[in-house]
Amino acid sequence: MVVFQFVAGLVFLVVGAEFLVKGASRLAATMGISPLIIGLTVVAFGTSAPELVVSIQAALSGQANIAMGNVIGSNIFNVLFILGLSALIVPLYVSQQLIRLDVPLMIALSVIILVISRDGQISRMDGFFLVAGIVMYTSFLILQSRKARAKGESDQRSNAARPSSRRWVTNGILVLVGLGLLVVGSQWLVKSAVSFAQYLGVSELIIGLTIVAAGTSLPELVTSVVAAIRGERDIAVGNVVGSNIFNLMAVLGSASIVATAGIEVSPSVLRFDLPVMIAVAFACLPIFFTGGTISRQEGALLFGYYIAYMLYLILAATHHDALPQFNRVMLYFVGPLTVITIIIVSLKELRRQNKGQSS
Repeated sequence: MVVFQFVAGLVFLVVGAEFLVKGASRLAATMGISPLIIGLTVVAFGTSAPELVVSIQAALSGQANIAMGNVIGSNIFNVLFILGLSALIVPLYVSQQLIRLDVPLMIALSVIILVISRDGQISRMDGFFLVAGIVMYTSFLILQSRKARAKGESDQRSNAARPSSRRWVTNGILVLVGLGLLVVGSQWLVKSAVSFAQYLGVSELIIGLTIVAAGTSLPELVTSVVAAIRGERDIAVGNVVGSNIFNLMAVLGSASIVATAGIEVSPSVLRFDLPVMIAVAFACLPIFFTGGTISRQEGALLFGYYIAYMLYLILAATHHDALPQFNRVMLYFVGPLTVITIIIVSLKELRRQNKGQSS
């Protein structure tokens, strides 16, 4: 019964997110919002709806570790697994807006979450500031879209200004059905995940970082992989970055607001999981900066790091004897080698760009 509940919860989350994204994106398009902004907001936020609903449900149920682990695990999964896999399929194009604005914002937010968590808690007041931040970010993107449309897209405005009432109703129903499936699916997923944790003797944090995080990130995975295959490479990257920003502000913020005493942050999260999330966010900047693309080699690097991260969680959860040796290899060999490689590649790209400008 628990396995059925878990699988059904995942299915409801994926289908619900699909309905929500489809209906919301169509509604946004009829209001004249540009495709880029739809990708960064409606699509990215819509695919993050499972994380939002699951984390809120977990916070209301008193499973704060699942809420925190879900956000951290999802952000790590999005960058390392989804971008890595998508880039392995086809090299991904990265727009200049993502490099100049959205990726630095994702890095800054990751650091901010660590700073406000140093006292072992994300309070309700912190949550209100985070939610206010996502409102400001979304408003800024919409204003930018309107400015761009005012410069040369007045035809699109006139075409999108008269959608039929039948379309409004159909898309509105899609949004409502999607939200309903997300609510039910999240309840089943959280309950079954807690049952798994109790049965296996694994902490709720580990379940949140792995099974729940990967499960709620399935919409992002499907969206980015399909976008990469269809050649919509900017959407594939924008979906991941936008989803991570939404997770950090809207998901964590909302969960901490509805929780009775905010979200408690365990010492293990402060020592390891949050620093890993920050390191993953920082790794995006030089990789995105090198030529405006994520190559297959860089995709393999990201994907390989996710496998290493999962291996660490398994070793730590089982208290395996190989954990100390694994930590030493990652700390003293793999980590420094990766940093050196990224620096060398970045310097080569800077030289190439300088030569191109001088010539």
